[in-house]
Amino acid sequence: MKKIINEPQTFVDEFVDGILLAHPTLLKVPGQDRRVLVRADAPVAGKVGIITGGGSGHLPLFKGYVGRGLCDGVAIGNVFSSPSSAQILETTKAVDGGAGVLYLYGNYGGDVFNFDLATDMAELEGIRTLTVLGRDDVASQPKERATDRRGVAGIFFAYKAAGAAAERGDSLDQVAAVAEDIIEHTATMGVGLSPTILPTTGKPSFELAEDEMEIGIGIHGEPGIHRGSLETADEIAEHLVERLVADLGATSGDRVAVLVNGLGATPLEELYLLFRRTHQILEGKGIAIAKNYVGEYATSLEMAGASISLLLLDDERLALLEAPAESPFFREV
Repeated sequence: MKKIINEPQTFVDEFVDGILLAHPTLLKVPGQDRRVLVRADAPVAGKVGIITGGGSGHLPLFKGYVGRGLCDGVAIGNVFSSPSSAQILETTKAVDGGAGVLYLYGNYGGDVFNFDLATDMAELEGIRTLTVLGRDDVASQPKERATDRRGVAGIFFAYKAAGAAAERGDSLDQVAAVAEDIIEHTATMGVGLSPTILPTTGKPSFELAEDEMEIGIGIHGEPGIHRGSLETADEIAEHLVERLVADLGATSGDRVAVLVNGLGATPLEELYLLFRRTHQILEGKGIAIAKNYVGEYATSLEMAGASISLLLLDDERLALLEAPAESPFFREV
């Protein structure tokens, strides 16, 4: 697999350098560790700080959502690897404006372990933290075990809503409650068409035949719930959307936000095919799309495939999604 890289071992540090050079008015490094990025005006006095973190390879997740009205900082791990607890603590200290810090990240074992360690370390520094885990991947666990689900593209909705709540001056408990509410009303499911190639090995993370697809695959190549012959865009959308609607219990008269997300190597045209059919399905069920996003929001290097996320809306959730925000990879005016 051909890649535009230099040395595999310097891949993460070099693309982080590129991001910083491209967006100097939006991001900064608060100390010596260039795996810790914060918004350019951090810390904001009196405002709840929000930090996220996780492995590299998922741009714009996680580091792409640091900015006004979103997250305040990010701790960056190697490709598909967790950041260290020391990096998380440094990020925490850099965004703490005196109102506490929310940890908002995906539900993966290594991340949970290191963020939990950082929680204890932050307490010793006199910084109060709360944690909300993204857990929107409906294929990873059944509904009765929803707290064990993986966090995937739908965490974007939580970044957006919690960031808006923090920006308007909500307390740490209130911002955490907003994030939790969004997570509880979000469902995501994906389809994979080809594997990702890890820069350090040059080898695929899993095997998938040319004429196959895998429904429910994870963003690190975790096994899905169905592997079979490649189907049409409409058929794929039907598989995903029907499962999401059922999981959320959405019915006629409800409103949703829709996120059609590319996993890294899927043309935008194909994402719009999925959105087209998603719109038709929801319209047929009497479910209105009040907000939509189509593009790459949580990728897996060059994996071909896509995911669809639905967020069940009320007036408050919609208002938070529509609040102003700006980061290197997202803007809402």
